[in-house]
Amino acid sequence: MAGALHRVLPRFVTPCRIVTSVGDAVTNSVITETKAIDGRRRRQCDVFINHRGVDTKRTVAGLVYDRLAQLNLCPFLDNRSMEPGDKLCDNISSAISDCHVGIAIFSPRYCESFFCLNELAMLVEAKKKLIPIFFDIKPSSLHVTDHPNLSTQAIQRFNNALLEAKNTVGLTFDSQSGNWSELVTRTADIVVKSISNGR
Repeated sequence: MAGALHRVLPRFVTPCRIVTSVGDAVTNSVITETKAIDGRRRRQCDVFINHRGVDTKRTVAGLVYDRLAQLNLCPFLDNRSMEPGDKLCDNISSAISDCHVGIAIFSPRYCESFFCLNELAMLVEAKKKLIPIFFDIKPSSLHVTDHPNLSTQAIQRFNNALLEAKNTVGLTFDSQSGNWSELVTRTADIVVKSISNGR
């Protein structure tokens, strides 16, 4: 019965999610990478948003995610793209592997995070197109120094990834005086153009 209903009911597709409407009741069915619904697989991640949550999750990262979703792209932002019980590393690795473009939002506490630096290194090593946003920080301030929990190899790997980002033309933004709408719109425009051009 449920299968028959699913076939005849109208569906409204949003990024990474199918919403099936029955009168006033709405059922959200998240499409996973491995499970097909009506022969369709979950859309692969188009854009991976690499960011330091404590600095940017409630501001630029969230705003950029929302704008890209409005454009019918499938962005990946950890707290928006995963559910309780999902495997963090597996989902992040898959999203980076699938994505066409990576947005790296550099902020004052970015380099304190192993996860931020590791994601950046993965994006660079996978040769993904990278769009840096320097949010309240100068590119020259980005570096990893000696850290008791990081090997010399890891520090070198992270600094190489940071160097690649610093040598890539990006956007700079001052959260006190910058135009938020312009930043979000410009970032989205660059992403759309990059995906349309295949890089």
